[in-house]
Amino acid sequence: MLLRGESGTGKGVLARAVHSRSPRAAGPFVTVHCPSLPAESLESELFGSARGAAAGAAQDAAGKVAAADGGTLFLDEVAGLPLAVQVKLWRLVQEKSYERAGDTCVRAADVRLVAATNRDLGAETAAGRFREDLHARLKEAEVELPPLRRRRADILPLAERLLRFFARQAGKVVSFGQEAQAALAGYDWPGNIRELRAVVERAVLLAAGGEIGVADLSPPIGAPAGPRFEAGGPVTLEALEAEHIRRVLAGAASSIDAAAVLGIDPSTLYRKRKRYGF
Repeated sequence: MLLRGESGTGKGVLARAVHSRSPRAAGPFVTVHCPSLPAESLESELFGSARGAAAGAAQDAAGKVAAADGGTLFLDEVAGLPLAVQVKLWRLVQEKSYERAGDTCVRAADVRLVAATNRDLGAETAAGRFREDLHARLKEAEVELPPLRRRRADILPLAERLLRFFARQAGKVVSFGQEAQAALAGYDWPGNIRELRAVVERAVLLAAGGEIGVADLSPPIGAPAGPRFEAGGPVTLEALEAEHIRRVLAGAASSIDAAAVLGIDPSTLYRKRKRYGF
């Protein structure tokens, strides 16, 4: 299965839902976030390695495929896989077999493969960065998750559900005021559901009374992006960095493209997004 959509649209949540509602629900659900691992480590991380296959490898390593046997293997941002690893992944999908790095023993694996990407795999295939045969197999079952800015009717229901969840955790009774609702519904949400979740959680924690106002929401939601975020203004470097990353992401086609604009590795961008909650 291939899940397509911008970062934060809930591809990981959907992958878990597919797993939990299937006959494999009692089996393991194993996640690999491809851009967060060095390219030279991905093969061993996925398929395992034999003792001595790499420097410092004092014993056999089973790998994620073996860990997911009988369950689901979720590959987040699959477009980040090197071509050499894509060959082995295609074999796993096609023949349900694989070999560990540095080993000649053919092993069998019964896994459901769910892959996610925020990039156009058709364009990646045309550019020679993604294997056509692997893409063809993955897209046999393809689902697109639209961004929140194309699902504005869903923003407030999602926010209300998240509000109830975090309010129970915090032991509070709170609700969104009308101005806060309007601000939430009018924002473009470049970080999608992941950003919405972080904003609602923060608002619940900050709310002093029973009603969440615009002041309880993270900037720039409901607040103009004025001098507050200008270089040299009264703003911390952390807040300035967070806002700059947010705006670059809003204008980029993918997180890979955003990382290129920012001049950082995709793995670094991934860690910063987790830190800032979008």
